[in-house]
Amino acid sequence: MQILLFIILILLLLYALLILYYWKSWVSIPGFKPQTANHKPQTRITVIIPARNEEDHIGVCLDSICCQSYPTALFEVLVVDDHSTDNTAAIVNSYAGKNVKLISLKDFVAGELNSYKKKAIEIAIAQSAGELIVTTDADCFVKENWLQTIAAFYEQYDPAFIAAPVAINCRNKFIELFQGLDFMTLQGITGASVHKKIHSMCNGANLAYTRKVFDEVGGFTGIDNIASGDDMLLMHKIYKLHPDKVMFVKSKEAIVQTAPVNSVKDFFNQRIRWASKADKYDDKRIFAVLLLVYLVNVLLVALPVAAIFIKATFKISLYPFTFVFTVLEFWLFLLIIKTITELIFLMPVSKFFGKRSMLWLFPLMQPFHILYTVIAGWLGKFGSYSWKERKVK
Repeated sequence: MQILLFIILILLLLYALLILYYWKSWVSIPGFKPQTANHKPQTRITVIIPARNEEDHIGVCLDSICCQSYPTALFEVLVVDDHSTDNTAAIVNSYAGKNVKLISLKDFVAGELNSYKKKAIEIAIAQSAGELIVTTDADCFVKENWLQTIAAFYEQYDPAFIAAPVAINCRNKFIELFQGLDFMTLQGITGASVHKKIHSMCNGANLAYTRKVFDEVGGFTGIDNIASGDDMLLMHKIYKLHPDKVMFVKSKEAIVQTAPVNSVKDFFNQRIRWASKADKYDDKRIFAVLLLVYLVNVLLVALPVAAIFIKATFKISLYPFTFVFTVLEFWLFLLIIKTITELIFLMPVSKFFGKRSMLWLFPLMQPFHILYTVIAGWLGKFGSYSWKERKVK
């Protein structure tokens, strides 16, 4: 048992070192601010928004995009309606005079698919006029300088793929605050990993890539049978071809706000969907990270259970110190290390997203975070989930 506890300690220390490396990487990302003086935008942009039964959100989303500071003549908005049964299509059509075009997926798809979203994006790209493709989701809204910032970043650095920041627009409900903290952590890791090229990570609610590179990598060919992954799986295809042209834009003006899910069930469905592609990554670097994270969380669930049956004390020697623990004390020690390390990482990340006031909740939510990680990771591999009223295995 003592050897097992020592192995657990080593895994936790490796995890802590990884998080501290992410912290160092995040703070090293230079902030980006467009130079607007005497600058004339020239990049033609196509914004693509897949939408299914989004009548509650699509209007807010389109209002924010139609109010962009970027020249109207330089961007178009293509909304792909994915077999909606509500008023989504009618709402989108009401924006026809504002450079917004509706595409109906049912006009292009006859049978069933496992990834309707990838097909929606693919069809929109085929009809796009833009040099730069920017994707977001129908339940998002953006700042007025969103496109201006992305275009300026593209024109300055000539990337093939841009990962950009996303934040949960949370209120004071527990499930929303929990999502806000969890998602902010993921976004910090996204920025750090992309900047340092540790592994491929991004979110489809705020991406940009060139039409040219999408065609160059064959679009979603080879990953179109996977329900999720229109973002990270595509990102890695592009990374393999142009590793130096995959970048993260660290700008508050580029942050996209996305709606939280409203229930625990919907939250688990979302996270299981995300976890379901873990073994589909061609980027084995991220698989190793996910495996370490999962093992650490599984062990932190198992230890307090083991403490019920094991009452003996154990010694762990780390020269020149020797520590004597019960299993429960050892679990608390590991939990404190994990929490402190993650808080160190979240301090600069939360400042960037303007959510530092939420950090006092983080230690309280730590047990829930550990438990959900274990459950969602398991069901992502061996279970199924519902997504947009569709059952996916």
